[in-house]
Formats: sequence, structure tokens, C-alpha cells
Amino acid sequence: MKTYICLLRGVNVGGNNRLPMKELRSLLESIGLENVRTYIQSGNIVFRSEEEEVSRLSASISAAIKDSFGFEPLALVLSGEEFDEAITANPYPEAESEPKTLHLYFLASAPANPDLAALEALKQENERFLLTDRVFYLHAPDGIGRSKLATKVEKSLAEPVSARNWRSVTQIKNLSQEISP
Repeated sequence: MKTYICLLRGVNVGGNNRLPMKELRSLLESIGLENVRTYIQSGNIVFRSEEEEVSRLSASISAAIKDSFGFEPLALVLSGEEFDEAITANPYPEAESEPKTLHLYFLASAPANPDLAALEALKQENERFLLTDRVFYLHAPDGIGRSKLATKVEKSLAEPVSARNWRSVTQIKNLSQEISP
């Protein structure tokens, strides 16, 4: 049995795609996931499963939500190891003390032809970013809401993403440690 993290995209945002976490936990347990935990209302899920294929887990979670709630969010599933590696690889450890300024964009798959030049052109002087295989790190000291670069990440990478700030990432990691043997 392995520990997984699922990051749902676009749930409980602006009154759209409402997804009560208590009902979500029950739904996911009903499809065979175990030790299901959630963090805040934005679709951060930690669970355990015998399933080895993250693509199957992702499809099952999305389909179950569609059947029960009427919309199908992107369900980006990572193994606990992948999630931990993304945290360990953070290229901006000095930004961890201001967790709202550091964001990790988890990608559905490695981008084939990312337009990093477009992002570089939008970058403010004090912003920094780095793309690894399936994680885009953004340090935006003035805040994500003021970053023009942040609004174009998904388009420039041409891959679906689900972003979390450093505080959320560390809380999700803590949840995963709680359910891991």
C-alpha cells in the first residue's frame, strides 16, 4: 500500500465547483481509497491505495467527482515520494520563511516544448522561476496576485498545472506523514 497526494484543480473557487471536503472524503473511501485526509477546501487530498498506476487513480477520482457532484476537475495524483522530491528540490529555500511568496506548480506531465522565454519576458525584477521535469517553482516576493508571469505559467508550459503555495505544500506533506507507516 502506497501513500499518494491528489491535487484537485479549480474546486471551491469563487463559488464554483463546490466540493464539501467531508463528502469528498466519504466518496473517495467508497471507491476504495484508504486513510483519506484533506487539507483546507481547495482540493488537497492525501490517501493510501494498493493501486500502482497514478493515471488510474486520477481517472477514478475525477470520474467519481463527476458522478457525484456534476463536474470533472483535473485530479493530479503524485506518489508520496514524488511529492517529497518536489519539496526537497526547492531551489529557493530562503523563500520558505515567506510561504505565500513561494509556489509550486505541479504538472500533469513534463512539458514537451515550454516557452520559458515568454515567462522570462513577463518576469518582474525580483521574481525567480525554475522548471524541473514536472514542477515549476515560482518565487514572487510581491505576491502571486501581482505577478504577470503567474497568470501565464500554464499557457507557456502547455500542460495542465495545479499550483500550491509553500504553506500548503508543507501541510500536505505533514498529512502524508500522518498516514504513512
